[in-house]
Amino acid sequence: MPTDLNRTESASVDRETGFIRELGLFDSAMIVIGAMIGSGIFIVPADMARNIGSPGWLLVAWLFTALVTVAAALSYGELAAMMPKAGGMYIYLREAFTPILGFLYGWTLFTVIQTGTIAAVAVAFARFTGVLIPAISEQRYIIPPIHFSSGYAISLSTSQLTAIIVIAFLTWTNSRGVKYGKIVQNLFTSAKVIALAALILVGFIFFRYDAIAANFANFWDVREVTPLTASLSALTGFGLFVAICVSQSGSLFSADAWHDITFAAGEVKDPDRTMPRALVLGTACVTGLYLLANVAYLLVLPLPAIQHAPADRVATAMLQLIFPGWGTLLMAIAIMISTFGCMNALILAGPRVYYSMAQDGLFPRAAGMLNRAHVPGWSLLIQGIWSAALVLPRTYNPATSTYGSLYSNLLDYVISAALIFYVLTIAGIIRLRIQRPNANRPNKAWGYPWVPLVYILGGTVVLVCLFAFRPASTWPGLLIVILGLPVYWITKTRASR
Repeated sequence: MPTDLNRTESASVDRETGFIRELGLFDSAMIVIGAMIGSGIFIVPADMARNIGSPGWLLVAWLFTALVTVAAALSYGELAAMMPKAGGMYIYLREAFTPILGFLYGWTLFTVIQTGTIAAVAVAFARFTGVLIPAISEQRYIIPPIHFSSGYAISLSTSQLTAIIVIAFLTWTNSRGVKYGKIVQNLFTSAKVIALAALILVGFIFFRYDAIAANFANFWDVREVTPLTASLSALTGFGLFVAICVSQSGSLFSADAWHDITFAAGEVKDPDRTMPRALVLGTACVTGLYLLANVAYLLVLPLPAIQHAPADRVATAMLQLIFPGWGTLLMAIAIMISTFGCMNALILAGPRVYYSMAQDGLFPRAAGMLNRAHVPGWSLLIQGIWSAALVLPRTYNPATSTYGSLYSNLLDYVISAALIFYVLTIAGIIRLRIQRPNANRPNKAWGYPWVPLVYILGGTVVLVCLFAFRPASTWPGLLIVILGLPVYWITKTRASR
């Protein structure tokens, strides 16, 4: 005879898919917030400030990020409620346009976007753990760099090993069921929001008069900028416009992954109502905190100090100035909490896309099966292995004898490609309104068609500027996407046999 616990669990299992609908509004919003907040907000403002060169226009750039992100979330709610299935953007692109487009998104998500971000956040976690435990360092090698070309190598440092261990641990916890994943998510996302809010509060309380005088007396003046090209910089009106658009590659990346909750739509309670609300609540919360964080930086640090913060760690520089000797340690703990929660959200969400692709015969068959905990265990394992593998390859600059990370380059390349998929997904709302006017839409896009058009227009302008003025880091991203075409045709052919 089944126990009460078993009866409760059975009642919550979706009989069609086998997923357990465990995620409520708070849990879903925590996934949105947790996936968005990583380490970017503590670092990205330095590069943006160098490109833009003005306190006022720096805040305008972040305000633009906030507006387009919330506009996307308001629009996305219609698709999330219309198709509350595991897979998110993969499903939306497939239904609105063509299965090929959906696959290309899933391909790019698996090869770089999700897995590369997991690797990047895991390494960030390990780097800041090294502040507390010096034995964890990128210079302490278990396997020294082995070069397989003049510009690339592979290595295993104690820092890399720590990153791999954390990826493996969170992959394991999420394989035990969505309930375990949400407990970790809620705990660490709550902690990171408190930490970010505390950072902002500290900046507002311990403001410095010299920083306020330097930044706010010349609020709109552009100075000390890094030229975008040999003949273009933010010192001209057009150059300033381009600089703000190009800088979105940093701020939008910092606010990325806001839609990851839709990947897990099959596990959300009352998805028609919950997901649209979670998307708006989460994006509004994070973008608001990001804007306030930049105000806090400007209240404490003169713009040149932001532009030239050591290793671009603006938040660390701010805390170090306020709490000499303690700032680095405090920031390390905050970033460890933030990155751990971010990793968990990314690891939880991504496999649901591969599960959906496998159901369509476009990913290894095992990835389309759920384990005894009602989660896609094989998808989690495959994602974990590839994420860990991306931690190992290194880039090498012979001129400076310094090592970088291959995933960092790949993420730079695909930021623009990811933005293309976002723009197409929002455009899919309009396309589906035309193609399927009578389809059930429990939650219609707020402000349709103007709000979706705001995102489409804003995203397109940013894309044009990126491809025109950052070709070295954008065009390769299209190549990564295009490489998915032969994979699609081969996979489709095998599936049809």
